[in-house]
Amino acid sequence: MSQRPQKAKDPVQPVSVPHRFVVVEGPIGVGKTSLARRLATSFGSDLVLEQGEENPFLERFYRNPRAAAFQTQLYFLFQRARQMQELRQQDMFQRVRVADYLLEKDRLFARLTLDDGEFDLYQQVYARLAIDAPVPDLVVYLQAPVDVLLGRIGRRGIAYEQAIERRYLERLGEAYARFFLEYDACPVLTVNAADIDPVGSESDYTSLLEEIVRVRKGRHFFNPMKSLL
Repeated sequence: MSQRPQKAKDPVQPVSVPHRFVVVEGPIGVGKTSLARRLATSFGSDLVLEQGEENPFLERFYRNPRAAAFQTQLYFLFQRARQMQELRQQDMFQRVRVADYLLEKDRLFARLTLDDGEFDLYQQVYARLAIDAPVPDLVVYLQAPVDVLLGRIGRRGIAYEQAIERRYLERLGEAYARFFLEYDACPVLTVNAADIDPVGSESDYTSLLEEIVRVRKGRHFFNPMKSLL
């Protein structure tokens, strides 16, 4: 079941941001949900999360991808479609929104995990849903090498994620890179997140937040130095 956008706890002085809808994206383990939560707090904004833990097929998918790929993908598609339609029906100019996923990435995962026949059926379902998702004002795309992703997945200790295979993360990273190479619906800030901790390190977060607030148009790249704090 999807949830309506959550209202983050307002800080004493919310950061002024020129964007009304900010999306944080990137492969599994890169830290997009943690960053989205912190940004929502800084902006005093609503928070939209994809809530993968609610997908009853996800654990089965990680353990045996071919046995549960189609069910997993359709569940995510319906969940994300409902959330985006609810968001569209609200006043997008009333408050800032921060989300930890971009709806278009659903097709990215579908193409990666489904065989040709399943993907054709998925495409038909997607088209029939006629999703009118709001376009973000900014996408923050987090990148990190596979070894970094595996380390972070291991440290956060979600049991079913420990079955994720290295090759799957490699293919996922390649798919994300191709996707954002062509994505031009809104400005994109690509962040090298390999050596920073924008959730645990105040200096890392402050420097990234400054970049996010600064971005207005086009493509931007942020390659911060590793924090010494």
